[in-house]
Amino acid sequence: MNGMKLTPAHASDVERLAELRAEALHESLTRLGRYDEQGVRERFRRSFVPEHTKIVEQGGEFAGCVALRPEPEGYWLEHFYLRGGSRGSGLGTRVLHAVLGEERDRRLPVRLNVLQGSAARRLYERFGFETESEDEIDVYLILHPRAEVEA
Repeated sequence: MNGMKLTPAHASDVERLAELRAEALHESLTRLGRYDEQGVRERFRRSFVPEHTKIVEQGGEFAGCVALRPEPEGYWLEHFYLRGGSRGSGLGTRVLHAVLGEERDRRLPVRLNVLQGSAARRLYERFGFETESEDEIDVYLILHPRAEVEA
């Protein structure tokens, strides 16, 4: 996978991943008038579940994180953040192939939300995610079971 590796996250990763979230969302949240220096980190700390989270490495270096959280009605893809230098390199596509490939035989949908105007939305749509609902801040997307991944 071109030097890409997913490894289990640990509770001790929380602060570096909270910082990654703040970096990754700064531009989008600022554009939406919603950036809060402390809140962006605290929200991550409150929702971080190491057991559902993978650390993304590229060429042996920390490149990001992604979580796939099971719920009774499906899965939530969340906390998918890549470091600035890794964005736009195809790494996000490789990560999604790996994460969604783990759930290839799933019988439940995968949901996520993305900020309005985020470039990441195009990536998710290439994978077959469709808009389920949206508001002025978030777009909620769904990948129905057995959807073919074409990205």
